[in-house]
Amino acid sequence: MNIAVIDDEEAIREQIGGFIKKRNPDFHISGFATGEELLAAGTGFDIIFLDIQMDGMGGIEAARTLRQSGVDAVVIFITGIKEYVFEAFDVSAFHYLLKPIEEQKFMEVLCRATEEAGKRKGQREKQIFIRAKNQGYTLNLNGILYIESRGKKVEVHTTDMEEVIESYATMDELEGQLGDGFYRCHRGYLVNMAHIARYDADSIFLSSGEKVYLTRKKHNEFVKAYMWYLQNGGVSCV
Repeated sequence: MNIAVIDDEEAIREQIGGFIKKRNPDFHISGFATGEELLAAGTGFDIIFLDIQMDGMGGIEAARTLRQSGVDAVVIFITGIKEYVFEAFDVSAFHYLLKPIEEQKFMEVLCRATEEAGKRKGQREKQIFIRAKNQGYTLNLNGILYIESRGKKVEVHTTDMEEVIESYATMDELEGQLGDGFYRCHRGYLVNMAHIARYDADSIFLSSGEKVYLTRKKHNEFVKAYMWYLQNGGVSCV
C-alpha cells in the first residue's frame, strides 16, 4: 500500500507516519510539504492524507487537479477548520480529520481507507468490452465517466477526455453489464458513481468537471442508491 502524507508541518507528517507504521510496518509512506510536490511525485498512491491549508497550492486545489487527471486514490483531508468539509466533498474526499489528530480516530479512518483502497484497486481491474463500428475496446470500468445515449448510438466518455467511443450497444445492455457501480440517472445517461463529485436537484457533477442530467422523479432513488454505494464499499472519490 503506497501512502502519501502532505502537510507543511514536519511534526504532523511525522505523527501521521508513525500512526501508519503502527498500523502496518510494511506500508510505504512518502512525505511532502506542498501540493506541488505531491503532483510532481506522480499518481501511484493508494491513499493520500492531504492538509488543506498550505503555502502555495492548497490541498483542495491539489486534489481537484488529481481528480481531473483521473486519479482515484482515497483522499483524506487534514484541517483545523470544520468549514472546509463542504469543499472537501466537492473533490470526492473519502473522509476528513480535524487537527489536533486523535490516534484512535486516525486508526479508524485508516482502517476504512485501507479497505476502500483495496476495493478501488479491484475496480480498476474490472473490464468491459465495447464494440464500435469497425473495432472493439476493452475498458477498465473505473476509466468510464459516463455513457450517453445518442439516437441509435451510445457515447462512452472516459477519463481520457479526448476519447469518446461510439457504439451501437443499447443503454439497457450496458446497464446490465456494468453492474451496481453505475446508475441510470436519466433515460439517456448512465453515470459511474466512482466519479461523482456532487449533485443537486436535477444534475450530477463529475470529478472531471462535466455534468449529466438527473431526472427529478429519480432524485430520491438516486440519493438512496448513492448513499448505499458509499456505505457499502463504493469507490467514490473520493
